[in-house]
Amino acid sequence: MRDELTVLYADDALLVLDKPSGLLSVPGRGADKQDCLSQRAQCRYPDALVVHRLDMATSGLMVMARGTIAQRVLNAAFANREVNKRYEAIVDGDVQQPATEWGVIDLPVAVDWPRRPLRIIDHESGQASVTRWRVLTHNPTEGTSRLELEPLTGRSHQLRVHLQALGHAILGDALYACPRIHAMAARLLLHASSIELAHPVSGTSMRFVSSPCF
Repeated sequence: MRDELTVLYADDALLVLDKPSGLLSVPGRGADKQDCLSQRAQCRYPDALVVHRLDMATSGLMVMARGTIAQRVLNAAFANREVNKRYEAIVDGDVQQPATEWGVIDLPVAVDWPRRPLRIIDHESGQASVTRWRVLTHNPTEGTSRLELEPLTGRSHQLRVHLQALGHAILGDALYACPRIHAMAARLLLHASSIELAHPVSGTSMRFVSSPCF
């Protein structure tokens, strides 16, 4: 439904929402792209303000500020990398566990201008982009792996581009997977599964969790 909104937490300064796959985070261009998570939130909480985004195809946790003071504090927390986010993804292939518990993808990401909004790995002009990852489970029958991901930077499409570069594109990815991997799922199997941050007013450490539906 167009007005559906899943609220996991709400107080006078902070909203924590669970975004479904296929819903924009903020309005796009055109009358057909006005339905989005921020608009739905503002219908219920008129002072709700955006502080970060998820790709339309990605599901999971997204926070919003209530009022400009909370927005300023949360914007600074995201900019200073004081917000810890984790994702889960199902990717193609039998991903080998790194030698240490967490592997690291450190590859610069840039806009692919001729094909924007796509991104590419660009060692000359790309922005520094770092993702930590580890294997959660393997599915030998399907030939897939479930990964936990922790982006240490917040570039657009970072996780999708980094996993493609690793050789294990995310199932259902219409932008970065080959046709075979794209067809393996009806949606992008990427979910923002946890977020940890300090409350913008009290400073209390808060952690929220959302289990993926895949």
